[in-house]
Amino acid sequence: MKTTLVAFAFVLALSLSAVAADGQKPSPSIHRAGDPSAALPHSNRTPSTPPALCRPCLFYGGDINVNNANAAGMSDENTLLILGGSSTYGAVTIPTGVTGNVTGIVFNIQADAAFDPMNATYDIRTGVSDGDGGTSIASGSGTIVVQATGRNFLGLDEYSVEVSIPSISLTSGTYWFNVTPQCLNTLDGSCNVFRQFVSNSNLANQINGSWQPVHQMYLNSTYFGFTFANWCDSSLGFNTIQCAGMSFGLRGTE
Repeated sequence: MKTTLVAFAFVLALSLSAVAADGQKPSPSIHRAGDPSAALPHSNRTPSTPPALCRPCLFYGGDINVNNANAAGMSDENTLLILGGSSTYGAVTIPTGVTGNVTGIVFNIQADAAFDPMNATYDIRTGVSDGDGGTSIASGSGTIVVQATGRNFLGLDEYSVEVSIPSISLTSGTYWFNVTPQCLNTLDGSCNVFRQFVSNSNLANQINGSWQPVHQMYLNSTYFGFTFANWCDSSLGFNTIQCAGMSFGLRGTE
């Protein structure tokens, strides 16, 4: 138990410190120690209540379980600390015969300061694989709407962050989605230490959770030196449960 607590404290300190004393960059993730022997999350649960900002909700990947050994947050931020931005993408596979009309994207973001300005970029891609960002089919930026989820993970409050997008019809196939919020106000000192992480998911309260393929989350970050790296890559330090799925949603209808 003592060893576990020491390891936990080390991960937390490394994740949230702006710059370590030896000049090392902060960590791209925040997470508990992990239990690789646990079963993968599954979506054969009764759909429940998605975030209020994901209504009508075409898809929701489910909530994080903040007390679970495999709970984690993945860098998804554009701040005065993480210069150039760092974006995590989550996947949705729309089934054959279904067309999804998407009007908004919702990411559940762990954050330790205000979003400033209230703006985020968004991106939808196809054909993403290790080291290859595929093709962007829709991207841009917009004003965000933020609502607290009431959850707190390792000292960070979690917020649902929604950005509206021009309506897009997506036919059957796999798409990768990103929303990256910002903290770029040079007059706000918190933007120099502000961290933002998108939560992983255990599929609680999912809507069409089976549409999210496992092990298809990618980190694209010039700051951390990763070009569309799968979060299951051993260099990122996750086990196969922690990198299984992401807590995000698509506002829209079939």
